Amino acid sequence: MDKNNKIPFQEDNYTHNINRNGERTLDRRGFMKTLVGAAGLFAISTLPWGAVAAKELMGLGEKDYARQKIAEVSKVAVGDSVDFSFPSEHDSAILIRLSEKKYVAYQNACTHLRCPVFWVKEEGEMICPCHHGKFNASTGEPTAGPPRRPLPEIKLEIDNGVIYAIGVKRYEA
Repeated sequence: MDKNNKIPFQEDNYTHNINRNGERTLDRRGFMKTLVGAAGLFAISTLPWGAVAAKELMGLGEKDYARQKIAEVSKVAVGDSVDFSFPSEHDSAILIRLSEKKYVAYQNACTHLRCPVFWVKEEGEMICPCHHGKFNASTGEPTAGPPRRPLPEIKLEIDNGVIYAIGVKRYEA
């Protein structure tokens, strides 16, 4: 043999190392077991959040809201509206006086894509300009456009000539 044809190391160590102990610790089966185990761990870790969401959707998590003054009855004419924030300062809402004794209030984010909803007194409707959605002012139910769910209604209380927001009505499917 001349010196250019020599193998610089043992052939046994180079070509058959895959069968040696500890050389290949993660094969396809081991990888799949790890992947399934990680997916199972992820699924189990989301269970508490699923329970919180289910509790919220089933109405078991009734929230207590602080009573908040919206306006004085004498300052809201029939057919007029008042913008306010409820239940937090980041949640925009609207109060509408439909008749002498009927007041309604809704969170004014469209149930389609959360665009603002406006009261159009002349048409007697609440309009979402983004996709031409319309809502019945008396019920909050959608009457036209892509929205499928009603606007979340805000519970009202009138006490000594003052209108208060006292809660948010639960959505019922």
